[in-house]
Amino acid sequence: MLNPTKKDIRLESLEQLQEQFSNAGFPSYTAKQVYEWLWKKGVRSFDEMSNISKSIRVWLNEHFHLLTVEILTSQTSVDGTIKLAFKLHDGAVVEGVLIPSPNRMTACVSSQVGCSLSCTFCATGAMKRIRNLEPAEIYDQVWLIDQLAKTTYQMPLSNIVFMGMGEPLLNYSNVMEGIHKITSPEGLGMSASRITVSTAGIAKMIKKMGDDGVRFNLALSLHAANNEKRSKIMPINDSNPLEELIEALNYFYKKTKRKITLEYAVIQDTNDSIEEADELIKFAKRVPCKVNLIEYNPISISGFASSDPDKILKFADRVQSKGIIVNVRRSRGKDIDAACGQLANKH
Repeated sequence: MLNPTKKDIRLESLEQLQEQFSNAGFPSYTAKQVYEWLWKKGVRSFDEMSNISKSIRVWLNEHFHLLTVEILTSQTSVDGTIKLAFKLHDGAVVEGVLIPSPNRMTACVSSQVGCSLSCTFCATGAMKRIRNLEPAEIYDQVWLIDQLAKTTYQMPLSNIVFMGMGEPLLNYSNVMEGIHKITSPEGLGMSASRITVSTAGIAKMIKKMGDDGVRFNLALSLHAANNEKRSKIMPINDSNPLEELIEALNYFYKKTKRKITLEYAVIQDTNDSIEEADELIKFAKRVPCKVNLIEYNPISISGFASSDPDKILKFADRVQSKGIIVNVRRSRGKDIDAACGQLANKH
């Protein structure tokens, strides 16, 4: 059990730490040094803070918790993708993925323990949402995957996608604060333009991101461009129908000037007909966007199957023929359940 008299040090701002250091009779500049150890250097314990005096480290241990995320298990795919199970301080587990390619290292991270959205084609959607991740737990996933990229592939992380477990926009303030720590000079200093937050589509929060002037990229998990079909596979569509999403995405673009990525997992006999390609074209024409067609990764509980590769190419050609930018994304890490929609704590 955690000692209730101790605070989680990574929930304290620099100003709060400076005040507490000052009240304890320590120079306030040491608070800045401690803050740097926490957010720039990602230390796992107070005792690693080598330029902090022993008396301050003892005081830190007496007054604060440093609740870090640990790697519980790691699996490597035949294609080099590495899936990680992260153990949180309360024993909960989330998953993250390192996806290597010749010119980029991408981290896929989680924002919640489980998910509340129940998308029928997604393994995480079959889990209950247990809790939101704290900003430090989001930061730790990125820090640990960055370390892994450097030691395994001798390359630092270049890109981050919030496409792991959970719906980022239902944990809005913690995700925003986590991204701030990852991108700010006081933190990891990574580029916001290399970060993509993926949402199943919560219109009012998409607008809020526009109002907040975010500097990262937005992806919408669309998967069907017809309300009736989309509601069948994504119940969130009942309360956030396509018309509202189009309005919210245009609002986001007007405020940020960042084009949206539409993600579309191509599922056999569900959303892969030419008629459905035409519905996607109609939607995409109303939003400044590009389209990622994703090879669907089957999960045992869904009964869905991946569309035939030829059918995916025909679908892509149809959409592209109308002047829409289309990328076909091949599956990575499928053999270790690390691919899109497969994260469900099987380790």
